[in-house]
Amino acid sequence: MRYIRYAFLAVLALVLVTVALANRDTVTLNLLPGELAVLSGVSLSLTLPLFVVIFGAIIAGLLIGFVWEWMREYKHRSAASVHKREKDKLAREVDKLKVDKAKNEGDEVLALLEN
Repeated sequence: MRYIRYAFLAVLALVLVTVALANRDTVTLNLLPGELAVLSGVSLSLTLPLFVVIFGAIIAGLLIGFVWEWMREYKHRSAASVHKREKDKLAREVDKLKVDKAKNEGDEVLALLEN
């Protein structure tokens, strides 16, 4: 299984390098469309190679997806935490009852011997 993973990573690296080499031309990214930039007075733009834009978009999409999923699963993590605390509380109670029962059984034996 380890070799399959290494083979997959090697193929992925080869594909990414190929995409990067094929998209080396520079592109200009503008924060706002031209008319809106003139109206607002803010015309922020960056000139980057296209592969940086592609890989940046992929990474941004992954990060947004991870954060979205983490927020969506909050209720499940919260419920699991509540169930774990309840399980620990019940386990402590069972241990306490076992000790109390052992003490009581010991007392009954002594009471029978004394009679």
